[in-house]
Amino acid sequence: MSDAILALRLAVQAHLEADPALAALIGTGRIHDEPPRAAKGVYLVHGEVEADDWSTGSDAGCEQRLGLVVWADESASSRQALEAAAAIVASLSGAQLSLEGHRLINLTWLSSRLARDPKSQLPMVALRFRAVTETL
Repeated sequence: MSDAILALRLAVQAHLEADPALAALIGTGRIHDEPPRAAKGVYLVHGEVEADDWSTGSDAGCEQRLGLVVWADESASSRQALEAAAAIVASLSGAQLSLEGHRLINLTWLSSRLARDPKSQLPMVALRFRAVTETL
């Protein structure tokens, strides 16, 4: 199922990078697989993914619960992180993503959580989505 995870992650990233409303809020080149060192402003990092078999008798499928985390450094605010999170949810709601080797059946926003990182005290918004894909 890791190929389904990678295919969805690539499709989500490509979709968000092409979103002009999100780019207007956080800029370009602000979506990362891993937290960048000394990043400034607001940026997005892929979070945790949990995948389960969602196969039927005739089709192979995968259910994923995936996370995206919006971070804001000391020069930004939790409000800016929340605005970026709202833009991400709006962008992905109903998005027709093209996945390599898989078909996206649905992608649904599950939750948003605003918190401060215990170590750095930087604001972050953790987004959770549920996606179901089937293998082509």
